[in-house]
Amino acid sequence: MEISSQRIKLRLFDDSDLDLFIELSVSTDIMAHVRETMTVEEAKAAFEIRKQPWTIQSGGWLSLTIIECATDQKLGSIGLKIVDSNAKIAEVGFLLRTAAQGRGFASESLKLVCDYAFDSFKLNKIVGFCSAANTASAKLMEKLGFVREGCLRQNTFINNGYVDDYVYGLCLSDKSGLSDKSSQSDNSDK
Repeated sequence: MEISSQRIKLRLFDDSDLDLFIELSVSTDIMAHVRETMTVEEAKAAFEIRKQPWTIQSGGWLSLTIIECATDQKLGSIGLKIVDSNAKIAEVGFLLRTAAQGRGFASESLKLVCDYAFDSFKLNKIVGFCSAANTASAKLMEKLGFVREGCLRQNTFINNGYVDDYVYGLCLSDKSGLSDKSSQSDNSDK
């Protein structure tokens, strides 16, 4: 499976992505708004789970590597997980290397995944979570038409403290706004 645009391609995790996954998972800067950092051993174990074959019924994450087409450089990862198959709802999550942030790659990846998920899996809704302090991710989701649906107070434990998370949703009925808003890219994503 591969999803692509002119600038990036998204492909399923394979063994060659282990180093990238470890780099992202152990980075205190990248994980500052996501979750506790992992040890290298924890990251290796998590990677083995993430690279397993995926089906819409599997309950795990569809994990994709984000690759810049022009350089073939791995920029980060993005994933999709079905959280309610009856209601046709999936969760999306993404991580980018620090050097790739602020260049529009996250918004382009998110748009590709959302379009693919709505079209291929016939989803009704995609949700995303970010810490209330993660203004870059919040702005990115809002730019693509996600609506902030609430704040989950003290929802995640990161860096020895509880943080609030915003929950965002994008419904299939909002999809027409996804194309319009994402075409107005300002490359402000994190």
